[in-house]
Amino acid sequence: MKTEDKIRKQLADNPIILYMKGVPTNPQCGFSAKSVGILDATHIPYAYLNVLEAPFIREKLPSISHWPTYPQLFVNGELVGGCDIIEEMSNNGSLLPLLTAAAPKQADAANDALTTAEVVQLVQQGVNDAEVIVEGQGCDLVITVVSSQFSELTPVKKQQLVLATLKEPLASGKLHAVSVKAYTPDEWADKQNAGGLLQIQL
Repeated sequence: MKTEDKIRKQLADNPIILYMKGVPTNPQCGFSAKSVGILDATHIPYAYLNVLEAPFIREKLPSISHWPTYPQLFVNGELVGGCDIIEEMSNNGSLLPLLTAAAPKQADAANDALTTAEVVQLVQQGVNDAEVIVEGQGCDLVITVVSSQFSELTPVKKQQLVLATLKEPLASGKLHAVSVKAYTPDEWADKQNAGGLLQIQL
């Protein structure tokens, strides 16, 4: 599938989608962080795509949207704008009605959300010795992964290993607002014994 076709499918499949730098729980630029804060305050679900992990989309989207910078918010396939416009619409009261009108269509997407068993299966396919515990429901999940493959890995490498197993559902919007806790078996045992926590926020 061409990059442009992939973008148009994402726009068609997700009534509200934010193309941003980073992820909602860990934005990688101030403008993305401000936009996420405004959207989160509406309590209306939205999909997102981290353009830092999708360089082809990052390069191609501006030629489709005619908007050169990120973040970019789309509602029902139409560009709303970047951070300044999102903030202005929030301040003048026009953002919430726009998102609310699009939100009912999100219910169909919610039906496509991965089940707990599917999340466990995907992680274990990529990390074959993993013990996986999934908490939460729908698209908002806390995923605890215990694996000997995490031994001698940095927190970032642990995060990348788990994220790689969930790349497709994260890109499609079937998963978002995901928090991952990654442990080696020894770290997990220490946590159980002492109540320590090693948490990686995505």
